[in-house]
Amino acid sequence: MPIVPDDKDWTWVLTRPCPECSFDSATATPATVPGVIENMLPRWRAVLRRPDAVERPDDHTWSPLEYACHVRDVFGLFDQRLNLMLDQDDAQFEKWDQDQTAIDQDYAGADPAVVSAQLTAEGRQVAESFAGVREQDWGRKGLRSNGSEFTVLTLAQYFLHDVVHHLHDVDG
Repeated sequence: MPIVPDDKDWTWVLTRPCPECSFDSATATPATVPGVIENMLPRWRAVLRRPDAVERPDDHTWSPLEYACHVRDVFGLFDQRLNLMLDQDDAQFEKWDQDQTAIDQDYAGADPAVVSAQLTAEGRQVAESFAGVREQDWGRKGLRSNGSEFTVLTLAQYFLHDVVHHLHDVDG
C-alpha cells in the first residue's frame, strides 16, 4: 500500500518547538548545524544496521530505510538550496515532491549499506556547506515554490528540524 503524501506546511516549526520531536528551531543557526549533523550520522548508520530497517511498522509509515533515503536526499537538496541562496539574490527553489522521489528512487528496495554510505557522504557535504556560511550571509533570502520565504538562518532551522524529526520517527 502506498504511503499517503504528507502535505502539511511544516514551516510553523520556525515559530515554536515541535511537540512530537521536541526540536526548538530557535536553538539552531548555520554555525550549529554542522555539529548536529555530525552527531546524527552515527545514529543513522545504526538505524540502517537494524534487522528491521527494511520493515514498515504499518501500512501508512515509511520503514527506517525509507526515512534514511529521504534524509539522504534532504541533505542533498538543502545543500543545493543553501548554495543557491549564497550565490544568487532572492534565490528561487524548484518544487520537490518527496513522495514521488520515494517512488521513483525505490526507497523501499534500496540497499541499507549503500544508503548508509550515501547518507554519510551527503550529510558531511551539507555540514561543510553550512560551516562555510559567514554570519553576514544569514539574512540572504530564498523562496520556495509554494511562496514560503526563507533566510539562510531560517533555512538552517527548518532543515535541521526535518532531519532531527525523522531520527525521532525511526527511534520512536
